[in-house]
Amino acid sequence: MDKGCEFITANSIYTKVQLSAMSGDSSLKQFTLDELCCFDGKSGRPAPIYVALNGNVFDVTEKGIHFYGPGGPYEAFAGRDASRCLATMTMTTSEAYDDLSDLSPEQRQSLERWEVQFKDKYPMVGVLKKP
Repeated sequence: MDKGCEFITANSIYTKVQLSAMSGDSSLKQFTLDELCCFDGKSGRPAPIYVALNGNVFDVTEKGIHFYGPGGPYEAFAGRDASRCLATMTMTTSEAYDDLSDLSPEQRQSLERWEVQFKDKYPMVGVLKKP
């Protein structure tokens, strides 16, 4: 899913978004869904793998590469918002923004539990921008 955001540096192909996120800027980046999809660990991009959950974007590269990287059981979540999938325990992802307003109280609790786990395990690198 190439959004035409690639350019070549001296040694590798990176997107402008990836370079911005890797620059060590202490402020949290606001990601659109199109920007987030550049961090899927696919297409030969030497970049981090990001997963959005409940409006926050996490870098799952180091501790989660075997889960979210190519060939992993949750690779469908890489570069996407996995909120609905984890709240409802389904693997069907969407490329559209999802406000999650129709989740049941039980699904909201499930999402909150997942968010706690992500915050404990993975660094938060940004937030998901609403359209």
